[in-house]
Amino acid sequence: MERVNQDGNMTTQEEVSNFNAAKKVKTLADLSGVGPAILNKLTEAGYTTLEAIAVASPQELSVAAGIPLSTAQRIIKEAREALDIRFKTALEIKKERLNTRKITTGSQALDGLLGGGIETRTMTEFFGEFGSGKTQICHQLSVNVQLPYEKGGLNGKAVYIDTEGTFRWERIENMAKALNLDPDVVESNIYYMRAINSDHQIAIVDDLQELINKDPSIKLVIVDSVTSHFRAEYPGRENLAARQQKLNKHLHQLVRLAEMYNLAVVVTNQVMARPDMFYGDPTQAVGGHTLYHVPGIRVQLKKSRGNKRIARIVDAPHLPEGEVVFAITEEGVRDAED
Repeated sequence: MERVNQDGNMTTQEEVSNFNAAKKVKTLADLSGVGPAILNKLTEAGYTTLEAIAVASPQELSVAAGIPLSTAQRIIKEAREALDIRFKTALEIKKERLNTRKITTGSQALDGLLGGGIETRTMTEFFGEFGSGKTQICHQLSVNVQLPYEKGGLNGKAVYIDTEGTFRWERIENMAKALNLDPDVVESNIYYMRAINSDHQIAIVDDLQELINKDPSIKLVIVDSVTSHFRAEYPGRENLAARQQKLNKHLHQLVRLAEMYNLAVVVTNQVMARPDMFYGDPTQAVGGHTLYHVPGIRVQLKKSRGNKRIARIVDAPHLPEGEVVFAITEEGVRDAED
């Protein structure tokens, strides 16, 4: 039996509910009112998935696809309902968080500091000076994500976005052999892209939605380093605002990927010296307050004696402060020997 509103018309919510009951929305073509003409406009504008539509603003979608604002609003609402993007109770959130998976780093001490490993649905940032182990951890995670669940992996693949040319297949081979994995198979499960500049870096992440939809086994996205191009292309205080706005947008791109596809996002960051610091650690992460607020977990890495490194939790709402020592060995990231 249909319910009517005060005007005698069926409510929009009821219309959408009835439509979804009759026809499960799985692609853009399943959205009500999206015919071939609008579908072509959306695709040409880069909106090729329900996720891309769901996170767009009505104004943005209307302008980009050349469709009326009311049409854009209706399409976005329906896409969000299809993806179950809505207000949820704390109990529902708890149940979702219990489904969060974790990737081992290779070091039990470092895993313990992180609450069990690198989380899915979360952005984790590692920052530190040159040689502190940021890229080594990224290489190790690219291998470890392919391990079975019982060994600390996700049976998944990795995407590695390299902005500084630091990716080395030789390290991947060493790490794979140390875990008794076939190096060729491991390397074939890592999608690699070298980002030429900040615009290219952002475009790569834009295209990731399509790649992940084609290959749902992708469970880890790495950007090493996330700030280098932005820092080089926007020098000086006069460019600070433009740089921070662009970087903030890019970071939220990555966070949306983590949340929508239940995958882990790991970014590395450089540090710079603060000349006004006379006490304590004079180094701080590049990116300012933008990097302080977006990542879910922030970890500072420091060099220690020999192959030892120190990891310290700087910010994580669900983890206690603390630091541990781990090691970078020929086989990869491991616990430090006494």
